[in-house]
Amino acid sequence: MQPDIDPRSLIGRKAFDKNGTKIGTVDEVYLDDATGEPEWAAVRTGLFSRDAFVPLRPSELADETLRVPYDRRLIKDAPDFGVGRHLSPEQELQLYHHYRLDISSADPAPGRCGDEGREFGRIAGSPD
Repeated sequence: MQPDIDPRSLIGRKAFDKNGTKIGTVDEVYLDDATGEPEWAAVRTGLFSRDAFVPLRPSELADETLRVPYDRRLIKDAPDFGVGRHLSPEQELQLYHHYRLDISSADPAPGRCGDEGREFGRIAGSPD
């Protein structure tokens, strides 16, 4: 994702998969506690559905929408952790595996205990 994008500006934007199919609306953005960088977005996939976590690093903001380079089915099958709290290092690792992302970028931040891992805080989403 472009580094100059304010993560709060993503909330409420429509999200589309690699084929241009709408997958939902960005509900929350999760920041890496160690770096402050936006890492994940929780996308509300339907009115009575759930939020699916999508990685922001390979995604891009285009035409006021979030373009996620994965197929809708893969996104909808992502692990469901609920929203509103930190992602644990174990949850993050599950997401990295699900999206087949480079796990080396999921390693703990320098200077932190390896058992701590990284945690991901959230930027509160739009009110329900």
